[in-house]
Amino acid sequence: MNQDFYILKNIYNSFDPFRPLPPDHPAYVDCREVRGDGDIVVELGREILFSERMTYQLYAGHRGAGKSTELLRLKQFLEEQDCFVVYFGADEEDIDAEDAQYTDILLACTRHLLAELKHGDSKPLLNWLESRWEELKSLALTEVKFEQINIELAISLFAKITANLRAVPAQRQKIRELINPHTITLIQALNQFIVDAKNHLPAGKSRLIVIADNLDRIVPIIQEDGRTNHDHIFLDRSEQLKALECDLVYTVPISMLYSKRAADLQNTYGDAHILPMIMVRKPDESVYEPGLNKVKEVIYKRIAQVAPDRDLETEIFTDAASLERLCLMSGGHVRELMQLIRGAIKRTDSLPIPHRAVQRSITELRDVYRRTVQHDQWSILAEVSRSKQLRNSDDYRNLLFNRCLLEYRYLDDQGEIKRWCDVHPLIKEIEEFQVALQQ
Repeated sequence: MNQDFYILKNIYNSFDPFRPLPPDHPAYVDCREVRGDGDIVVELGREILFSERMTYQLYAGHRGAGKSTELLRLKQFLEEQDCFVVYFGADEEDIDAEDAQYTDILLACTRHLLAELKHGDSKPLLNWLESRWEELKSLALTEVKFEQINIELAISLFAKITANLRAVPAQRQKIRELINPHTITLIQALNQFIVDAKNHLPAGKSRLIVIADNLDRIVPIIQEDGRTNHDHIFLDRSEQLKALECDLVYTVPISMLYSKRAADLQNTYGDAHILPMIMVRKPDESVYEPGLNKVKEVIYKRIAQVAPDRDLETEIFTDAASLERLCLMSGGHVRELMQLIRGAIKRTDSLPIPHRAVQRSITELRDVYRRTVQHDQWSILAEVSRSKQLRNSDDYRNLLFNRCLLEYRYLDDQGEIKRWCDVHPLIKEIEEFQVALQQ
């Protein structure tokens, strides 16, 4: 195999869309100036450090926009300020985003706190488990003797419960039915553990923060009462979500912040913070050069890890036009930018990546959106394309959750934040959208 094959393979893997960059990674690009000057360190980090009480904050954005990378930056910043941070991605081992409830989140928090704070006294949690083990033992797939109480036993038992909760749909509801009546006592036991652990934090650590990532991926499902599981988790169970004896950061579906419950969320948690898209076009549809250049920088820095001496516009891509088209069609959505690049690489035999491969990748991802949009939604997309605004309606929120609509933000000449939405660029070239736009 020639050298280009290995370079293409390494470039392909450097654009893994599901692997957030760790802090200080050389490929990280600071996009604050093209995202409305938002900074997670300022908006969430300083709220934690300045507050004398424990805080609870929400962080939102489109799936794949880069929230996990920013939350890892927040984790590093807080650790540098002598905080102890427990970060976890909830959907990786703990919850099923297609079917999640509050109980799942509480169990995930419990498991990760136990795993990270091994110096804490686990006796309250083991006592909680022992008191209802007759109900739970058939679900944990193990026999347990509680004579030897230790942290490893607690970690193991909660890990087995959460593993079954996520991976075994047939047992999921049974676990919830057994634990739901006892969530208050579980929180009390967990808080006893947290308070003891906070008194024995590693030397120099003065504050405990939990960051629960990927909760924004929880799919909205209408419940029997006509409300969504999002309402049940983040509002009906808000007192329990806020009840842990530590600072808390939860990711939340962006669609909730554009619902009639937005004011309730603000009253409950304070101002939620949103990570918008990289703005590659202005509201008047003209190209926003600073944003386009940032997207190119994202590509360049990842390729530079593999082929630092190759020119982006002539040796990686056949021409500047192909590169620019790929950037603009991503809509400033980082994960989809990476998916587009990987799609083009798969259809490339040798560098540079030809325009045909770029266009093929764009076409295939566009077809995904064509299948996503329902017949009666084309007119809604056309209306947003003209107005650049969202209406307070479930139809609009569903399109926002599915990334058919993207949010952008910029600072005007007076320094005020301006928010606007637009249809995903991939959708704008679909025939059904064009017909709706003309009508």
